[in-house]
Amino acid sequence: MPYYNLKTVFTSVSILTTTALASTAYADDPLTVAGSSTVFPYAAMSADTFVENNDFPYPDVSAGGSSTGLKMFCEGTGADTLDIALASRSIRAAEIADCSNNGVNDIIEVRIGYDGLVFANSVDNPSFSFVPADWYRALAARVIVNGALTENSATRWSEVNGSLPDVEISAYIPSAQHGTREVFDLKMLLEGCKATGAYEVFLEENGGDRKAANNSCISLRPGTFAQEQEGGAREILERIRGSQSAIGVVSLGFFETNINALQANSINGVDATAENIASGAYPVARPLFMYVKQANIAVTPGVKEYVLTVLSDEMSGPGGFLTLFGLVSDPKLQETRDKVINEERLGASG
Repeated sequence: MPYYNLKTVFTSVSILTTTALASTAYADDPLTVAGSSTVFPYAAMSADTFVENNDFPYPDVSAGGSSTGLKMFCEGTGADTLDIALASRSIRAAEIADCSNNGVNDIIEVRIGYDGLVFANSVDNPSFSFVPADWYRALAARVIVNGALTENSATRWSEVNGSLPDVEISAYIPSAQHGTREVFDLKMLLEGCKATGAYEVFLEENGGDRKAANNSCISLRPGTFAQEQEGGAREILERIRGSQSAIGVVSLGFFETNINALQANSINGVDATAENIASGAYPVARPLFMYVKQANIAVTPGVKEYVLTVLSDEMSGPGGFLTLFGLVSDPKLQETRDKVINEERLGASG
């Protein structure tokens, strides 16, 4: 694949969006899209292609996090409500219930591709080869020591695993509003908790309540060992730069955009590459989604056409624009297109 300066691409998207919105007047309101900061640049680039190929207003595309986008999405139906939510995780049962309470009952789930979480640090620092248990032992509030649960006292990575570099534990992780965080909690903290045997102890402690045991596994220790960043990956990058110990959890696309400053550390001996994510070999990967409000297809011009633009071979196929953002094409892309064309609703049978 040819090299692209993604910083220039993102800047161009911003300029094009601003220019189009400022200089063009339409009788109809534009469709609105908001949510995941991982999906946002790609959704904005897709908007350019959508406008070039269709006679519709320029979409209003914004970021803010998966949870924020889905909350807006679930506020109701109609021309003055969000048409499409961007999400780097699946919609939760509680969010579906919230949607239903507000009359949003027919939701179309659109998987647009895949992303991987990268555990990155400065290229000037030692590299790591992690397993999930390392991150659980480093960041969890309570861990197993000599067969018993105890308050976590580790301060250096070498204390949790003797094969890791002897540097201070300093991790920057996304805040709870970002879909990236849920994947981190489930694929690293929870899996690490199970690998160390702590999960079974938590399960017994909570009388067999699996939800409570899960929550115990992903509960973070106090202090500065794990710092949640409200600003997302860009803020994490600033924290990593110049630090001798900081490691940040970012998306594959963001890592590839900053590959001159960051190095990716392997998980279970597998490197975070598009090939490994597509094959399922990399253990910390996630699907990316758009959630479409079916009721708004009839009231907001261009909703369906925009989503089909996103799912086109040019945008989301192998070698398409999606790969410019470090995302990975979905092998079942045509099935997803058919779902959109037929307006197949989430949870609908057949």
